[in-house]
Amino acid sequence: MNRTRIQIAKADIVKHFDGLHDHVLKLKEIRTILTEQRAFWRLAQSTTAEQFITFLKEHAKLREVEFPFPQRPERCYVWGDVPLLSVLLSLKKNLYFSHYTAMRLNGLTEQSPTTIYITDERSSSGNDQRERVKLGQAEIDQAFSRPPRVSHNWVEHTGKKIYLLNGAHTGHLGVVTEPATDEGGQEVPARFTNLERTLIDITVRPVYAGGVFEVAKAFALAKDRVSINRLVAMLRKLDFAYPYHQAIGYYLERAGYKPSQIDLIRRLPIENDFYLMHEMGDTRYVSNWRLAVPDGF
Repeated sequence: MNRTRIQIAKADIVKHFDGLHDHVLKLKEIRTILTEQRAFWRLAQSTTAEQFITFLKEHAKLREVEFPFPQRPERCYVWGDVPLLSVLLSLKKNLYFSHYTAMRLNGLTEQSPTTIYITDERSSSGNDQRERVKLGQAEIDQAFSRPPRVSHNWVEHTGKKIYLLNGAHTGHLGVVTEPATDEGGQEVPARFTNLERTLIDITVRPVYAGGVFEVAKAFALAKDRVSINRLVAMLRKLDFAYPYHQAIGYYLERAGYKPSQIDLIRRLPIENDFYLMHEMGDTRYVSNWRLAVPDGF
């Protein structure tokens, strides 16, 4: 039987894809490869990108992977065996792992979370230097009496629940690219929030971190590695409307940090009562941080 041109070129095509730096590709990138290599592979001009992809899926190592996120579905093509962490970071430009996933990558949890959090940070709106609105006690009370806002932009994939969060613009503050170990024990390059930024993020959104007990455990596990100076500098840059530093101070005290470290947080103004989390039910009041925490916590 006569072999088609694409069958004759298969070995060269496989060699080309094997040699690519990134084995997670978008449709646009595959189209570009086909355009640039068509003459060298002697493929017919009538061979479309869709036909090319179908051939590679049926006769080589290409897989199509879909993530039907409600806000915007994502699709990519994976060549060979690529760790899920690498696939997820390749879905869009400048994504990074955050919250519970960053806790795991930073060694801040003893759990093996089945939920993965990726943040897609909004670009600068041009008016990021606007003055922060000052909230009064009544506004804080009202906001924290309600349930926390939780994203519905998630999908199930290979037994994992994957959230793609729409993050506020921070200029990727505290985001690092470092080798990380995936759940299969394979080392992969990953983008994720560093120790200090992760502790801040999970204080702000304990619902994305396994709850306040897991957040408290993270502060305890970070004790010998975290820089409170760096953490305070980040807090100043993030300039939250709510006084999350009061919650952070409480977590530090609860985990037995040095008084000199806790004092760095105490220097920040404490002007209102605050809450460790939303919609707590029975609470107790920690007067030195002006903080309501769950009863028994």
